[in-house]
Amino acid sequence: MASVPFSATTRADTGKGVARKLRAAGQVPAVIYGHAREAQSLQLEHHALQLLLEKHSYQSTVIALTVEGKTVNTLIREIQRHPFKKQIVHVDFQELVAGEKITVPVPLQFSGVPDGVRLGGGMLDQILHELQVTCDPANIPHHFVVDVTPLTIGHSIHAGEIVMPAGVTLETDADATICVCAAPKVEAEAVPAEGAAPSEPELIRKAKADEEAAAAAKK
Repeated sequence: MASVPFSATTRADTGKGVARKLRAAGQVPAVIYGHAREAQSLQLEHHALQLLLEKHSYQSTVIALTVEGKTVNTLIREIQRHPFKKQIVHVDFQELVAGEKITVPVPLQFSGVPDGVRLGGGMLDQILHELQVTCDPANIPHHFVVDVTPLTIGHSIHAGEIVMPAGVTLETDADATICVCAAPKVEAEAVPAEGAAPSEPELIRKAKADEEAAAAAKK
């Protein structure tokens, strides 16, 4: 099972005040839990965590987390971020148990250019960005490739059409639409309302006004 190594340290103190001090010092409060262990408070180096998240899709990547010299396989289950700052404020890790299946989201990657786009000027509309699957942690797919080349205008690809590897079960509704090739948008010409008189060109209105002015001057 491929995994990404990462280190954390334990922390005894908890609470909002402690968390604020950790963040000010470039650390991220975290917790690791699992059904076979008690929740344990941790702290992570913020910059190192950002680099990891930039390189890997954390929701489907096994993290080999080392704490006090002991390494366990984990998944990041939740990341809390500051509402407007580029700051991670808390992370939840779940320890994985060999042989225990888990449900994870796996990203979708699209390949090719749909025939409906290339030949008909259509647009590819992506509805889903990931699929939920259940599998052993050792069998988590890195991503699913969706070939959209044969897609014509008005046709779509559904979740059930993606072939699952051995040991992986699709949890997303098989009828859920992944993407659709939509027809090109055509701007409709403005149509006058029923019964409305067509507007006169500006030139005709001006000519009438000049004639009326000349007639009034002769009187």
